[in-house]
Amino acid sequence: MNSLRLHDKVALITGAARGIGRACAVRYAAEGADLILLDIARDVDDVPYPLGSRRQLAQTADRCRDRGAAALAVPADLRDAASLAKAVAAGLDRFGRIDILVNNAGIAAPSGRPAHEITEHEWAVMLDVDLTGALRMIREVVPAMLERRSGSIINIASTAGLVGYRHFAAYVTAKHGLIGLTKATALDYAPMSVRVNALCPGSVRDDPTLDGRMLAEIARSLDTDVADHEATFVQAQPMNRLIEAEDVAGAAVWLGADDSAQVTGSVVTVDGGFTAR
Repeated sequence: MNSLRLHDKVALITGAARGIGRACAVRYAAEGADLILLDIARDVDDVPYPLGSRRQLAQTADRCRDRGAAALAVPADLRDAASLAKAVAAGLDRFGRIDILVNNAGIAAPSGRPAHEITEHEWAVMLDVDLTGALRMIREVVPAMLERRSGSIINIASTAGLVGYRHFAAYVTAKHGLIGLTKATALDYAPMSVRVNALCPGSVRDDPTLDGRMLAEIARSLDTDVADHEATFVQAQPMNRLIEAEDVAGAAVWLGADDSAQVTGSVVTVDGGFTAR
């Protein structure tokens, strides 16, 4: 019997160029999955920091192949339904099915201001990427899962989907909405054995081997030194350390594997006890 937990499964991961997306991709590959890797792979004028690049997306694919996986890397924009449809079609053409969707892609800024200073456009961009983008991916992937009466959708939310954070109203709203979307779609698809769960990471360390930079960008948006920002979050963590992207990837493996076959509509925190208080 093959001991790899994701043996013979195909996973589609968004935001795969770096950070949590890359960690999930590499861990999935090590557990036996083949990968469809999506990322916008370019910068966006509306987002005030660099996004993942084509080079970084290619590096993620190479790391997956180094672990024996087949990997298809496809640039795609969560705001563009046609782009996503084309990417999913390419994945289905290559692998014939999609067993797992990891809705990981998202942005953390524009942020760093009180709610009344957020412009209509900034609000719309945040929700379009972090919430509606996840819905667009579900719309594209679910029909193939329903046809096979099997599948696992993992929405990467945040502790910001469970509690509020000062000066992050749009991000908090999007992540709360993503948890609502998780629960509603879990009920929609449960009769067809398609599961939907949410993962809520706490503050994830920017691992340079993963090209992670989310925590640094949050610090920048708050006009705070990165080291000071990290120290503040560590002090707030009951387990006295930041979350690693690998911690999130490990939880995503469990939710994608058959071990969690009866788990749907759940919100799983990977936050070192932050939201337990």
